[in-house]
Amino acid sequence: MEIFTEITALRAFLSSQKTSNKSIGFVPTMGALHDGHLTLIKASKQQNDLTVCSIFVNPTQFNNPNDLANYPKTLEQDTRLLRSVGCEVLFCPSKEDIYPHPPVIRLSFGDLEHIMEGKFRPGHFSGVAQVVAKLLHIVEPDHAYFGQKDFQQLKIVETLVSELNFNVSIKHIPTQREPDGLAMSSRNMRLNQTQRQQAVIFYKSLLLAKKRLSEGVSFDKIQEEVLALFETQPGVKLEYLEIADVANLTSKPRVTADAVLLIAGYVGEVRLIDNLLLTE
Repeated sequence: MEIFTEITALRAFLSSQKTSNKSIGFVPTMGALHDGHLTLIKASKQQNDLTVCSIFVNPTQFNNPNDLANYPKTLEQDTRLLRSVGCEVLFCPSKEDIYPHPPVIRLSFGDLEHIMEGKFRPGHFSGVAQVVAKLLHIVEPDHAYFGQKDFQQLKIVETLVSELNFNVSIKHIPTQREPDGLAMSSRNMRLNQTQRQQAVIFYKSLLLAKKRLSEGVSFDKIQEEVLALFETQPGVKLEYLEIADVANLTSKPRVTADAVLLIAGYVGEVRLIDNLLLTE
């Protein structure tokens, strides 16, 4: 596996590969890799001649300084994992490489950035879009791979690519889960044993909501039931449970198959998100 820390060196290498007509797949990450990330790498390897993974903890998408400071950093282990699945290129730039000057550009996504994650994390999606745009510009991949767990982020990226005419195809891969249903996430590393057991409440709440919807229960009532379930767990907090259109995340006035349930909250100080398509 080739490892690059500088943009110019990575670009030179990828340029030489493109002259040989090699297709390039790209998996942007913030490190602390798990099987969910590796599923993205494997999907890229199946569909491309060369797979690039980036590891960069992007400061502009954190609206909570403590969250940024505590984000897990496991570069040595990440490198071993990438080698184990045959990733060809690792790009791990410094903050100074990606942001040589404090960024002044802000990207706006209309209503999409003000609901759910955008409501609770103001400025988050502008930071996400900033770094994704930079990385896509640096790597210039044919395909880029994102997990379904960050469903709203996926919609932000699709909008970014569409509106700015990036020449890349965005591929999304279903959420990878632990045996008890907890969505795989780098943040799970911060959970202690008790919190790890509590964290499954997010997936259980999604399953409960889907079941109650199928029984014809109103979504307002379902939200009350899920909130009551969370209140039985000490140290666990629900921020939102919503149902939205799969295509654009607008609120669904009625339940149809093209809807997605989205949930977010805290276990201790660790913020977790999850979602479930009604077709799942």
